[in-house]
Amino acid sequence: MALRVVVADDSILFRRVLSDALAGFPEVEVVGTAANGKLALAKVRELKPDLLTLDMEMPELDGLGVLDALREGGEKVDIIVVSALTKRGGDLTMQALKKGAFDFITKPEGLTAEQSRARILEELTPRIKTLASRYAIRSLLKGRGARDPSSVPAATPPAAVPVVAPVVQREGDLTRRLQRVSGQQRADLVVIGVSTGGPAALSQVIPKLPENLGVPVLIVQHMPAMFTRSLADSLALQSQLKVVEAQDGDELTANCVYVAPGGRQMKVIHDDARSYIKITDDPPENHCRPAVDYLFRSVAQSYSGSVLAVILTGMGSDGTTGLRLLKRRNAFIIAQDEASCVVYGMPKSAVESGVVDLVLPLDQVAGQLMKQCKA
Repeated sequence: MALRVVVADDSILFRRVLSDALAGFPEVEVVGTAANGKLALAKVRELKPDLLTLDMEMPELDGLGVLDALREGGEKVDIIVVSALTKRGGDLTMQALKKGAFDFITKPEGLTAEQSRARILEELTPRIKTLASRYAIRSLLKGRGARDPSSVPAATPPAAVPVVAPVVQREGDLTRRLQRVSGQQRADLVVIGVSTGGPAALSQVIPKLPENLGVPVLIVQHMPAMFTRSLADSLALQSQLKVVEAQDGDELTANCVYVAPGGRQMKVIHDDARSYIKITDDPPENHCRPAVDYLFRSVAQSYSGSVLAVILTGMGSDGTTGLRLLKRRNAFIIAQDEASCVVYGMPKSAVESGVVDLVLPLDQVAGQLMKQCKA
């Protein structure tokens, strides 16, 4: 069964470019297009697509208005935001992601139609593959009479009892790990890796942390330049902790959250009894810049204190290699559980690698961080 898509954008050129790019996927059928928000809303209600690609700035009704109307009406459609690569585009995208959009791509600038199509195809490929797989599984479940789950995860996942990851096999091992979870090992640094679904996930974790957490927090969220500034600003408005987009040379300070700048790499350097951030233009890793592995590896190599690492929702396996290195340094590792993930890719890879100490639903992550960061 094909993934049915409606394309909404006020530019006829970009509607064509996006439609052509989507037509390159055998598992996709473009069933309609819309030139403004009101038409997009009508097309979704008429055609019942699986996916809507949504421009944020359109006449009649903007992207956020469409998203609100769809959610209020209970329409079950996944949404990929199509955003301008600007500060305003980043701000609007952050709002859309917090409202439940699945993910986003950025509009190419200064390229020919064919170059734009190639760039869009590159950005869409992992997202379409993930959604197509999700819908194939859903179709099989429906065929067996199972309930069709909502295409957008609930804002607050159902509470679940924390479970120890499958890596724990021996009773002695289990006892030692649970002793560490109980707070006997205090974390000196928290590092977080996240991708698809990240802005919404982070908004359920960072604002719950107290202003006296007592340790620095480093975050890698897969995003382009300018968008991470919007993410940091959004989290700062909600949080008791100070939240900033990291800058080269920032010294790690307790009670401050540092978001890796989009389009660049972030690592930790320890020199002359101080730890600070180094921002580089080193190549992408796992097709990502910033990359979770890049940060985690640097912490494993240079940071001497106790580390608490968290891997949250996201596509792919970025972070797993870095977590293996951190585990050799006795880091404690938490992974988000499958039920509360938008995409169970990065956490799944970490769990299957055998390095995860604790698997938690998203709404329990902040509480666990507080337990392990307190003196």
